[in-house]
Amino acid sequence: MPAMSAAALAQAMREAVLAQDFGATPDSQDEGRPIRHFPSIDLAVVAFPEQGPPVAANVLFSREFPQGLIAELPADAGAARNIRYLADQRDGEGHSIAWRPDSDWSAMRWTPLAGEAGPGGGRVVAPYPASLLKLMLLVGVGRLVDQGRATWWQPLTYGGRERVVADWAYDMVTWSSNEATSALVTLMHAAGAIRRDQGREVRNELHTLFASLGLTTLRFANTTAEGGWGNGSGSGVGQIQMTAWDTVRLLWWLDPTAPAAPWLDAKAPRLSAESRNQAMHALQDQALHEVLSSGALGGVPGWIPGMPARLPDRWLQPDGSLHAGEVSKSGDLRRFASGGEVWFAHKTGNTENYTADAGIVHGIAPRRRHYLIALLSNLGARYAPHPACATTWRIPALGAAIDARLARWLEGRAQHEAPDGAPHG
Repeated sequence: MPAMSAAALAQAMREAVLAQDFGATPDSQDEGRPIRHFPSIDLAVVAFPEQGPPVAANVLFSREFPQGLIAELPADAGAARNIRYLADQRDGEGHSIAWRPDSDWSAMRWTPLAGEAGPGGGRVVAPYPASLLKLMLLVGVGRLVDQGRATWWQPLTYGGRERVVADWAYDMVTWSSNEATSALVTLMHAAGAIRRDQGREVRNELHTLFASLGLTTLRFANTTAEGGWGNGSGSGVGQIQMTAWDTVRLLWWLDPTAPAAPWLDAKAPRLSAESRNQAMHALQDQALHEVLSSGALGGVPGWIPGMPARLPDRWLQPDGSLHAGEVSKSGDLRRFASGGEVWFAHKTGNTENYTADAGIVHGIAPRRRHYLIALLSNLGARYAPHPACATTWRIPALGAAIDARLARWLEGRAQHEAPDGAPHG
């Protein structure tokens, strides 16, 4: 294996994606035939070697780039130089239309999101992040608290229930509660961080924060004071945006053990220790290991191992099944709560058309690897081989393959590689 460098990391990521044969993924919306268009996959990694500077790469795939496009990243890990991001879109009835089997991108009018396609680059449609968007809101609430405009322990009433802000945030992240998300959206509006006038958004301090951090593809637009953030409220697809590269850079800014983010100066905003701890606590207790990691799916027939992450045992019942809020997963999962090689503090997202996962990886002693990873894709639940699954098994298999490569690079030892080439359902 070549020495770890940005070019070697990018090539390894590209090869890992291609080895999964994503173009053969069955599509339930097309009578189980292979997906008509190569899926959109936006994958970014930042690795932190024990010696030397961070190493980062971002590879992107779509129907227009089925062999992959490698982002050109500056030395200071600033914005990608050769990618023109386009916003996802929906029709007048609020339906996501870019990913239908018969969708024709050449006939669609696309709204620019960020960036320019320089030499060797191209345009990329940024898939809706699904519930990964809750990471942005989590950070926004932390910023609100740090400014003295809210507290983690203040009561917040939504839907007839009163809970403290910290509890709403914990449920929003750990088992992806939509009710909790709506509650925290109402908080952002009530505090004046997001403001609408005559049906139009006129103030959004989340966007101001992300702009100050150089994360211009992170957008949380057109939510409502009543807590609306989906397609039906005028937000959702096309209004809420994330890309893998800006998401891993947001995690870099959030990660308390990462070196200083090199593209930011000393005046850049930072979260307080309290708000950072609240965010990390929720991410570390993630119950939904079902995308890049797959421990929560250990009871599903045909299970494929993903990133070897330890499942938080707080969600396990005496029989080994998982129950977190409104989420239940069957099977005896105790082996995933006692084993594993890494801690994965992360947030997932999943709908019929989209799947996403992003987080911070730390090796469990004696393993020492430390890296950030983000994946956004249009490979949602319609491509899942079983009703309990969030996406195709190819996604956790990809997580396992990338982790195995990084273990060899970052720990300097032989590591069992996940099978890269075998296609999965």
